[in-house]
Amino acid sequence: MSVPRSVALERTLYTLAAPVLAAAPNIAPDSPVNTVVQLAGAAGVGGWVLAYKSDEPGTGRKFLRWSPVVLAAAVDVAAKNTIGWGPWCMDALLAAGWAAAGLLVMPLSRHARRRHRPALAAPAPATQLQPTAPEPAPVQLDDGADHFTHQVRRLWENRGMPGRTIVIKATRHPGTPHDLTLLLRASEAGRAISGLREDDVAAAFGVDTTDVTIMEVVRQYGREGGPAWREVHVTPDANDRRRKAPTVHEWWADRIASGPVAGSEFVRKVRDNERKVTHYIAQVPDEMGEPRVNQHALAAALKTKYDEGRLFVTVDGNQVLVSLWDSSPLAQVFPATRELLTPDKDGRWVTGYLGNGQPARNRVYTDRGAAHGIFVAPSGGGKTQLMGLHVAADALWGAVVMLATEAPDEKTAALGRHTARYGVGALYMIRLLRVLNALMEIRGEMPWEDGQVHEWDPTRPGCPYRMLSAYLDEFLSAARNGDYGAEIMDLAEAVSVKGRKYAVGLKVAGQSIYVQDGFTQLLCENLRDNCIPVVLKVAPKKVTDMFKALGIAPEYIPDPLPRSFSPEEKGRIERIMRGEPEPPTDSNTGGAGWIVEGKQPEVLRTLFMDFKAGIDEFFPDTVATLTDYEIRELEARELWFDWTEPPRPGEFGPEPDDEDGDDDAPTEGGGKHRGGGKYAGGGKYAARRDAVTSPRQALEAIKNLSGV
Repeated sequence: MSVPRSVALERTLYTLAAPVLAAAPNIAPDSPVNTVVQLAGAAGVGGWVLAYKSDEPGTGRKFLRWSPVVLAAAVDVAAKNTIGWGPWCMDALLAAGWAAAGLLVMPLSRHARRRHRPALAAPAPATQLQPTAPEPAPVQLDDGADHFTHQVRRLWENRGMPGRTIVIKATRHPGTPHDLTLLLRASEAGRAISGLREDDVAAAFGVDTTDVTIMEVVRQYGREGGPAWREVHVTPDANDRRRKAPTVHEWWADRIASGPVAGSEFVRKVRDNERKVTHYIAQVPDEMGEPRVNQHALAAALKTKYDEGRLFVTVDGNQVLVSLWDSSPLAQVFPATRELLTPDKDGRWVTGYLGNGQPARNRVYTDRGAAHGIFVAPSGGGKTQLMGLHVAADALWGAVVMLATEAPDEKTAALGRHTARYGVGALYMIRLLRVLNALMEIRGEMPWEDGQVHEWDPTRPGCPYRMLSAYLDEFLSAARNGDYGAEIMDLAEAVSVKGRKYAVGLKVAGQSIYVQDGFTQLLCENLRDNCIPVVLKVAPKKVTDMFKALGIAPEYIPDPLPRSFSPEEKGRIERIMRGEPEPPTDSNTGGAGWIVEGKQPEVLRTLFMDFKAGIDEFFPDTVATLTDYEIRELEARELWFDWTEPPRPGEFGPEPDDEDGDDDAPTEGGGKHRGGGKYAGGGKYAARRDAVTSPRQALEAIKNLSGV
């Protein structure tokens, strides 16, 4: 019988190497042979360590393959450290024993490959040649297993049992040809599964790594659990369908919960065909706190742009409402009606509509008394329209309305026909404010039906006077007037502090509420705390400062509104190729802005009052006025007359001496300051009118001092 070449070579190696191992340490202790043998032995020890730590099968075969060099190094070290050849020629005996062991075991030939059978070796059971094969215990688990589980087990074993695990049960997912769930257990009893990876499972079944999910197994009745068990989901079919046609829950989890509204869970989707809006409702776990929404990323996920004005998000506790409109509701026109403008029993009326479709309401009074008002908007932003809505609501509620504007305007003139008093200019405004301050004193002494004096309460019967709403349009321009500005600001502050208690509401309209623009902090705080401010069409760079001035926390300051809510016309590439101009942009943001009823501004579009078509239908037939008693008291104080007259003698301070000539005589728009009583401009008001309140006044003062 022929001898395999590997066996012959291995026998020759042991026969020739044994004398060298015995002689080299004794004849030449410093010979390079000893160094080579010892380095080879060190490498063999390293191979043992790696084989021990490896999770792959075949550890015993690796130990045997490295044993010749490790034992040779041990023989070399022992021979080198004995005296001579050692007792009883021990060095030669060790070398001979090493060679005999190698010839008997034949580790390099017999164990070089897995399941190798040497030609001259006696037949042996297969289990004896596979020391690392799975224990027979899992085979007992095959009892009762279905045909599909048997097929998966054979596949699993052919793939090398990834992670040194065995398949306990395989379950096919209904309706899919490839999806399944595996229940795995460690092949060795008492060992935790530590080397199982998604890559290994994916390679075994020929799917993508993203199609594999490994989960822990919780102990259940009748089944073990813990670190020795794993549940594996292989779902290539489900993932492919999820990518191509996901359900709403799957789409939300993949596109929204992973980024724009992190950690959220989809609840339901509601389509409102009548209003043409789709609502998505989701929530986040309580432990995550208030939801954090990235609206720009959310708009991209919903295939829209944030500045199109179609997307609106409402956060309520741990719930999130995402409203996606077919077209921006802010681009719509909401006509004003008398029904919407008529206040209810609580004094609330509809100012416009929020971006989410809810009606935005304002009020004519609060639980503190008469409501004040702040209307902020640049030129063309819809400020006069908004002021007209408030004037109509106050008139429909039965309040006395007075209007003063710094400059004449067609719309304010139309509103003036429905008010008790209307006029133009800083002189008219200061006279109106003096009347308001005087009325607070007069009303503070007017007894009610019970004979007592009370602070105004619209729910208490027996009040002897009506609520009064005073509107000051372009207030900051009037407050900068060189002759009347300081007193206008002082009087407005006084009304903002005490007016609510005497049913006197102050409604201020302008293009800014910045303190640096002349709007005092006290006036701003008093108006803000006793009204629902409305801010329209603010320039992007001013949004942050504007809402800071209104006391809005930085985290609630909104993003600027877009320049237009109309969708961009498609076909720009074709227009460029044809050399055609772009179509004009529809400037449709008039009346769009924010209403600040709570801590967070809400986007709204105010109602539209068509002045060209006439506004008489929005107002009552009769105009409410002050009581006769109030008018008599004002006349006694010389405050009730035609406020369009030029300044009266002594109205704004003492008369000038005759020798001063006519150069200092007052004009219709102002004049030299003259003395007067408490409500005629004397006292602290006369002292403060000369104060510098603007850069223009400072420049004029410098010129006067220098004689330029």
